[in-house]
Amino acid sequence: MQVFAKSPCRVDLSGGTLDIWPLYLYHSNAVTVNFAVNLYTSCRITPRSGAAVTLRSQDQNIEETYDSLDRLVEARRHRHTLAAQVLKYFRPEGGMVVETNSESPQGAGISGSSSMLISTVSAFNRFCGTRHPIENVREIAQNIEAQVVKVPTGCQDYYPAMYGGVSAIDLTIAGIRRSALPVDLAQLNSRFVLAYTGKPRNSGINNWEVTKLHIDGDRTVLKNFARIAAISHAMRGALKKGDWNETARLLREEWAHRRKNAPGITTPVIDHLVEKSRKHGARAAKVCGAGGGGCVVFLCEPDARDRVAALIEREGAGNGVKVLPVGAAPRGVVIRTSG
Repeated sequence: MQVFAKSPCRVDLSGGTLDIWPLYLYHSNAVTVNFAVNLYTSCRITPRSGAAVTLRSQDQNIEETYDSLDRLVEARRHRHTLAAQVLKYFRPEGGMVVETNSESPQGAGISGSSSMLISTVSAFNRFCGTRHPIENVREIAQNIEAQVVKVPTGCQDYYPAMYGGVSAIDLTIAGIRRSALPVDLAQLNSRFVLAYTGKPRNSGINNWEVTKLHIDGDRTVLKNFARIAAISHAMRGALKKGDWNETARLLREEWAHRRKNAPGITTPVIDHLVEKSRKHGARAAKVCGAGGGGCVVFLCEPDARDRVAALIEREGAGNGVKVLPVGAAPRGVVIRTSG
């Protein structure tokens, strides 16, 4: 039985980094707001005779073959580390080819690796017949990602890949709860521009630096995150009401506080694009993910969207900046079987 799974990436609007345990336990009403975008990751598992296991990444152009799963488990290093760690967990029987692909630029800050793990874990969950419910799929994916990046990971990145649409992820003592926000996706699509800055970033490093400062009691970081938690709580309400003016105001405020948390969250290129775009119809902007590069989301008036996109391409041309032709993805992970 061949299994194929694909899931969308995401754009975070507010409350990022708070989703890393235990940071959210120190703030009341902690919530992260994000939405899925139609840039997809995928995993295809094809059985074959014999015991050999091949791991192939189309987007990274890498391939490695092991004589058996035992040889894969014994190996100290892997070129396709993410897929190898998933196989180590599931221990599937028999030979197979595991092929993955990501439409996200590398280091884009839109959770390509988290989406890839939801796709890959979901594919093996079906392939092996383990029947883990979707929340357990998230736990497995999150824990494997922590093994790969070797620092704590947050939970919010997996929910757009799981469910699609616009999400509010409540982070509480009793656990994590995702709620769908009733946002008109056509309205959302007419108002946002997603630009890749041409510079990858390492979210594990940035998030871990901020996490350490928070746990060590840095007063500036604690104060900023307290405000970010309040902003994110308010943004959920603004989106539910369809109040785009308030959403833009909160997005501006979120970014103003976030950029104070640690050096390197913004860059001169990002600051230039944000400043220029505001003069041409962008109401707000912020870096996606941990910052330091990757993608920036711009919230615009509908009649200014194309103008802002053209400005970003023009101003960022010398630095490899490009606008990504994306829209909101209404569905999460999809799994298909054949054969």
